[in-house]
Amino acid sequence: MLGHKGMLGSDLFSKLSIGHEVVGMDKEEIDIVAADNCKKAIKETEPDIIINAAAYTNVDDCETAKEECFAVNAEAVKNIAENCRDKDIRIIHFSTDYVFNGKAKQPYKEDDKCNPINVYGQSKLAGEKYLQSLSKNYLLIRTSWLYGVKGKNFVQTILEKAKAKSFIDDAMARTNAKADGPSMLSVVDDQVGSPTYTKDLAAAVGLLIEKNAQGIFNVTNRGTCSWYQFAVRILKESGFDKIKVIPIKSSKLKRPAKRPAYSVLDMHKFIQVTGKAMQPWQLALQDYLKNIKI
Repeated sequence: MLGHKGMLGSDLFSKLSIGHEVVGMDKEEIDIVAADNCKKAIKETEPDIIINAAAYTNVDDCETAKEECFAVNAEAVKNIAENCRDKDIRIIHFSTDYVFNGKAKQPYKEDDKCNPINVYGQSKLAGEKYLQSLSKNYLLIRTSWLYGVKGKNFVQTILEKAKAKSFIDDAMARTNAKADGPSMLSVVDDQVGSPTYTKDLAAAVGLLIEKNAQGIFNVTNRGTCSWYQFAVRILKESGFDKIKVIPIKSSKLKRPAKRPAYSVLDMHKFIQVTGKAMQPWQLALQDYLKNIKI
C-alpha cells in the first residue's frame, strides 16, 4: 500500500490488515515519482494488489506547483501501472469529484464526461487516463470531500477555529469585557458535494475487493450539503452551536483554484455491485467526532 501513513491510507491500512497481509510504504520508503523505485518495490514485495493512496492534495498549491502536482498525481500512476502490467497485478487507485466541472444538475455517473476546472483535477484526470490505458486490472475509485482522524481536513479546521473563538469569548467574559457581537465563521454556500469519512471509504474499498470489482466506482457517504451546511452541522454536533456561521460566495475568498459548484457523485453502481449503501454523511460525522478529541 502506497501512502499508508496519510489520512486515507492509515484507515485503509487498519481496515485491510484484518484478513490480509498488507505492506505499507510511504514517502520515506519509496519515491513513486521515480520509475526505478516503483520497479524495485514491486519486485521485492511481489504484491497481488497495489493500493495507491498517495497523492498531492493541496488544491490551491497545485495551481503554482503544477509540475510537482502532475508528477505525484499522474506520472507516478504511470510508473505504477507500467510496472504492474506484465505481472497483471491489480491496482486500486483513488481519484476525485474535481475531475468534473460542476455544471451538472444531477449526480455525476462514472461514465460522464470529465472536464476539470483546476490543476488538481487535471492532474488526477491525467492519472486516471494513464491507469486506464496501461492496466486492464484496476479499480478506480472517485470520492469527495474527505476527512479523517489523521491529516488536515475541513472538519478539523472548523473545530480549530471554533475553539479559538470560544477561548476569546471565555477570556472576555472573565475580564468583564463586552464582545461586539456573537462569534462568527464565514463559509461558502455555493459549492455542493458529499462529505466522506475515510473510515467509511476504507470499509467500502474492502467490500469492492471482496466482490473483485473492476473499473470506475463512485464512493462517498450518502447525501449532499454545501460547505456552509457542513460547517453548521459540525458545530452543532461538537457543542459549538453558539458560534454563528455566515454563508458567503466562493468569489469572496479569492482562492487560487476554482472549485466545482456541484460535484455530487452517483452511487448506484456501488450499491448494485456490493449490495450495500454508504451511511449518511450526518451519521459519519458523528462517528468521526467520537474518535477525536474536541
